[in-house]
Amino acid sequence: MRGVTRRDFLNGAALTIAAGLTPAMQFANAAEPYPPALTGLRGHHAGSFETAHDMRDGKIPRLDNLPVEERYDLVVVGAGISGLSAAYFYRKANPAARILILDNHDDFGGHAKRNEFTLNRRLILGYGGSESLQSPKGLFSATAKGLLKDLSVDPARFETAFERKLYPSLGLSRGVFFQREDFGRDALVTGDPQAIMADDLGPGLLNARGIRDFVADFPVSAESKAQLTALYEETRDPLPDKSHEEKTALLERTSYSDYLVNVCGCTPEVAKCFYGRTLDFTGLSAEQVPAAFAREMGFPGFAALGLPTHDNPERTEPYIYHFPDGNASIARLLVRALIPGIARGKTMDDIVLARFNYGRLDRPDQRVRIRLDSTAINVRNTQSGVDIAYVRGGKAARIQAGHCVLACFNMVIPYLMPELSQPQARALQENVKAPLVYSKVLVRNWRPWMKLGVHEISAPTSFHCRVKLDYPVSLGRYRHARDPSEPICLHLVHVPNDSNPGLEARNQFRIGRMKLLDMTFADFEARIRGDLDRMLGAGGFSSARDIAAITVNRWSHGYSYAANSLFDGPEHEAVIERARQPAGRVTIANSDAAWDAYAHSAIDEADRAVRELLR
Repeated sequence: MRGVTRRDFLNGAALTIAAGLTPAMQFANAAEPYPPALTGLRGHHAGSFETAHDMRDGKIPRLDNLPVEERYDLVVVGAGISGLSAAYFYRKANPAARILILDNHDDFGGHAKRNEFTLNRRLILGYGGSESLQSPKGLFSATAKGLLKDLSVDPARFETAFERKLYPSLGLSRGVFFQREDFGRDALVTGDPQAIMADDLGPGLLNARGIRDFVADFPVSAESKAQLTALYEETRDPLPDKSHEEKTALLERTSYSDYLVNVCGCTPEVAKCFYGRTLDFTGLSAEQVPAAFAREMGFPGFAALGLPTHDNPERTEPYIYHFPDGNASIARLLVRALIPGIARGKTMDDIVLARFNYGRLDRPDQRVRIRLDSTAINVRNTQSGVDIAYVRGGKAARIQAGHCVLACFNMVIPYLMPELSQPQARALQENVKAPLVYSKVLVRNWRPWMKLGVHEISAPTSFHCRVKLDYPVSLGRYRHARDPSEPICLHLVHVPNDSNPGLEARNQFRIGRMKLLDMTFADFEARIRGDLDRMLGAGGFSSARDIAAITVNRWSHGYSYAANSLFDGPEHEAVIERARQPAGRVTIANSDAAWDAYAHSAIDEADRAVRELLR
């Protein structure tokens, strides 16, 4: 596996310096490192995963003879939203508790990663991972709502901070890009009328064209165009002789691609038009997403089935609960609450521009400390508490705690805690996370998007399955670009996924992860420039001229695995419960414990883990 080479480092550095980024912000120094401003290859960056891989491969020696250097009431492994929430809940119950949080990355927040750019003295923020609070009115528990309230986060504030009508008011729509390798020619088709799950716009704001006009521009055969139009107009029940129960069962055990071809009678070309449009939300292509879930997501081909519908907050609640840096602001609010004096302010508005003093994260005089670049390698129950060993800067250390919360990936826990039972270890390793990449591209202006009439592009077979202008959010003193002549952040999504219709989802994720780890920053940069030039070139875009900086957030372990009816049976619920069982004075948190890739799930699991300790 390759990390960041000298070439990658120099490429990233040259790019940002040429863009006018502040060098002092770009390069961390010993006095005050500042990770959010680093560009290049981020996410699971070089130095964050090698020790864990050595542990997996049995290359870490026994550390029983190491002296105990420190003692705490609680040690949390993982400084993501779940780990930070666990520390918050534990301290709330025990205000005098001494808490240490260990994390293998050079920044806190886990997947809730903050990306900063500075161009011509203007700060532009982006989200490198966990992006929004999903449907807080309908999906958040009382615990999650209570934590938001403690942190002074009022979801109603986003109703004015998120300017939903900005792009529609400029005449922009969503589009679909068809690449020539799969469709014969490059074609960007605008005016997509399809509503989507987790939609920030919704009906009336799509600037959509009629179905027939929209499909007429697809680079597909006349037969496929007719079938696509029929799918969207949905006048024929493809399963007229089956009951509701039989239809539901068929949708659950049939992929969306197979449903289109084998049930609806569409050409494989039609199925290809939807192949990668599920990747961003699920980490899987239409070949591995059940038709039942494609129906929930809003894809065509189901209305004539006559099946009952139910309210789904992810469809009915607007996807607007978004800070300019995504859920990194939630992590920052938690850290500010845990470590007094680390940043000024006390509101959800002022957290956006609050400058954090990273030098205060790990000081002996604090009751709560966050130790970055520190990979836990062994957690063991003892008669009096928990022993924890970790590696930092190539050196191993040993500490003790009264309690421990493992807020790291499920799959690493069996290697951390060999004392776990084999059934629990196997259950934990069933959660194979989906790999994905969120690239943030700072461009000097967005006039090409205006000329083309789009603000978001889906690309069913391209390297990047989704390319879009950043969410239009202005909060506190931070202002989003409103004029196309201003610089803006683009959001690009890549999910490694080959066409392997018979491959089980977990194996698909494993293959994709290896591909990501073998790619350099230069590899990603080439694909970014290539896709943007092809998608936006007709609007006058030139990557050589218009790109100011790039941050690639590579998550080789991304979305938590979620139950998939194509591959998982009813026993999956028992697996979930078995995996998150406490072991002595050690409990398990993180969104993996819920088998759901949501911030509110991470918060709920932190609460459960702490309550188990306090019992």
